Amino acid sequence: MTPGVDTSSGYSGTPLPQKLGLKDGQRALFLGLPDELGELAVAREFAEVRVSEWDAWRGSTGWNFVHGFTASRGVLEDNARPLLEAITRDGVIWISWPKKASKVPTDITEDVIREVVLPIGLVDIKVAAVSEIWSGLKLMIRKELR
Repeated sequence: MTPGVDTSSGYSGTPLPQKLGLKDGQRALFLGLPDELGELAVAREFAEVRVSEWDAWRGSTGWNFVHGFTASRGVLEDNARPLLEAITRDGVIWISWPKKASKVPTDITEDVIREVVLPIGLVDIKVAAVSEIWSGLKLMIRKELR
C-alpha cells in the first residue's frame, strides 16, 4: 500500500481499497473520481491507472477494475455497454451514486443501476458505502457470459 493514502474504513472497519477489491498489478480506470477520493488512484501498485471524466475515456479496453462515480442516470445509460466492453472477462465495475442522505441532486439509485445493467449481461454482486456521500454497486459479467 502506498504510504499516505487514506484507507479510512467507514462503517465496516475494512479499509476502502480492500473493500473495493483494489490489488497490485491491476489495470484500473476511475471515471468522475471525486477529489475527496482521489487517493484511490494511488492506493495500490497498479500496472496501469487512468483517471478520466465520463466523456473522455472511451476506446480503452482490458481494464480489470473500473470505478465510475455519477449522479446521472443518463451518464450511466450512455456508458453501460462501453464499460462492459472495456473490462476483462473477469473484471469488475463499481458504479457509485450519491446517497440520499448526502442531499446531492441525483436521478440514480441502486435499483436504477440494476435496471440499466442487468439487461446487458452484468450482474451486481456487492453493495458498499464508499464514503459519507457515495454508495457503490459492484458489477461483473454474468458467469454464463464470461
